[in-house]
Amino acid sequence: MSTITSRSFNQDVSAAKRAAATEPVIITDRGRPSHVLMTIEDYRRLTADQRSIVEWLSVDDDIDVVPERVDLRLSIPDL
Repeated sequence: MSTITSRSFNQDVSAAKRAAATEPVIITDRGRPSHVLMTIEDYRRLTADQRSIVEWLSVDDDIDVVPERVDLRLSIPDL
């Protein structure tokens, strides 16, 4: 992922767009990340799946989960 300052972005938007064609570009403001520039295709891919957390948790996959037993007893040191 490449990074540019907001000043550089303002001076050469075309260069930032060319860089974003291959990978997301982080734009910084006063040294801190503030924005990300990416292609619309990348954005649509990231936002395509709009399932809620309930839908995600109710997915019927063939995954067998065998929980391990956990010892929850508290140990109190001798004083």
